[in-house]
Amino acid sequence: MTLKYRKIHDNDNVVVAVEKLTAGEKILSKGIEITLTEEVNKGHKIAIDNIKAGEKIIKYGHVIGHAIRDIKQGEWVHSHNLKTDLSDLVEYQYNPVKYNNIKNTKEAPAFSGYKRMNGKAGTRNEIWIINTVGCVNTSAERIAKIANEKFKSENFDGVFSFSHPYGCSQLGDDLRNTQKILAGLINNPNAGGALILGLGCENNQVSSLLSSIGNTDSERIRSFNSQDVGDEIETGINKIEELFEIVKNDKREELPISELVIGVKCGGSDGFSGITANALVGRITDIMTSYGGTVLLTEVPEMFGAEQQLMNRAKDKDTYNKIVFMINDFKKYFTGHNQPVYENPSPGNKEGGLTTLEEKSLGAIQKGGTSQITRVLDYGEVIPEASGGGLILLKAPGNDGVSSTAMTASGAAMLLFTTGRGTPLGFPVPTIKISSNTDIYNKKPNWIDFNAGRLLDSEEDINRLADELFKFIIDTASGKIKTKNELNGYKEIAIWKEGVTL
Repeated sequence: MTLKYRKIHDNDNVVVAVEKLTAGEKILSKGIEITLTEEVNKGHKIAIDNIKAGEKIIKYGHVIGHAIRDIKQGEWVHSHNLKTDLSDLVEYQYNPVKYNNIKNTKEAPAFSGYKRMNGKAGTRNEIWIINTVGCVNTSAERIAKIANEKFKSENFDGVFSFSHPYGCSQLGDDLRNTQKILAGLINNPNAGGALILGLGCENNQVSSLLSSIGNTDSERIRSFNSQDVGDEIETGINKIEELFEIVKNDKREELPISELVIGVKCGGSDGFSGITANALVGRITDIMTSYGGTVLLTEVPEMFGAEQQLMNRAKDKDTYNKIVFMINDFKKYFTGHNQPVYENPSPGNKEGGLTTLEEKSLGAIQKGGTSQITRVLDYGEVIPEASGGGLILLKAPGNDGVSSTAMTASGAAMLLFTTGRGTPLGFPVPTIKISSNTDIYNKKPNWIDFNAGRLLDSEEDINRLADELFKFIIDTASGKIKTKNELNGYKEIAIWKEGVTL
């Protein structure tokens, strides 16, 4: 029988309602029957101890804030009686946890992917149109539409353009960030070929973008400025045809899972995300890294309140120092814009049961499993070719579009995206949407690929479900399964902007 509530950690003084509970219902804690004093919606917290004003509230075995008034056993715990403990900059200490560093002794599974010249492994074989500037967005979309009608092949997954509003009237870091992200997309292994489409007068010149690409196969890149040709659509189709004649000959081959790079992300989280979907993805992270694979974890503001746990998992003091710098630099970004570092949970998060940023962050970092953190990347930085795998932290905001695009630009060939509220959003690479609850899975089957809510609905074993999801990932990476974002054509990008616009 499924419990109507869940206690996550033995030390917690709250439990989470699995379904809507009414006043007068009974729950059991430490052998003592507790009567609910009020109605509590699913995903929300219930006090199982009497908590005095000022005392800490514990979930996941860690502090998620303090009581701002006395809270009785059986009482609903949320924004009206719980407040964050977070402040701005804090002092950190490196207290490394012990790792056995035991690699998986089982034979490493393989997936069927595309091996690129620079050694990277792709899960799709596509041609991407990368715009230097927003002025040519519609031209790129028209070129992609015509090209997809014209060029088809068994080993070819299509032509895609990715609109964005930047590339002109940008200065400094904004322009550099735009160039880094676009260069990373050109280098992504799912792009068997890339057409760089410019206008001609923009800050982000085609020649400058070409010089920033780095190690890639120049035979698979075409470019032109629309101002330099008579018919940019016709020219674009001709360039795509040249790329198609190369890309159509690419073949999938068996590759070890250690060559696959996955990004993990949560969006529209609810009170179950850290219990089901994120925890399940954490098992995938541990499986991947045990085989030498690479997993990217970002959303820096959603590490606030849980960052010390991540710091303690750094492989060495240098990596620890880089995590500290990343966290503090991001906090300065907030305070530099006169914004509090802790104002994060969205209205949807709160409606779903999340109250403080600590609570949201402790649930969010579950996606990183227990793996050792091997590297820290700056925004727009590409994973080095000899990275050695492991869990890598990437500097990027929590915004779904910006962070997912950042992971794609850094080299992710697939994304795992957990959600409790649901979203149709998709990105250039296959994006496996994983629901934290069965309701949203049933309501939005056109959005969601995998249901982690089964962990609430039955006595489903998380390790067995992780094995099922891992197979789903391998089949998706191998092209046997198309994700909902691919089937729906939801493939978008977003670039981080923080400076002035001319």
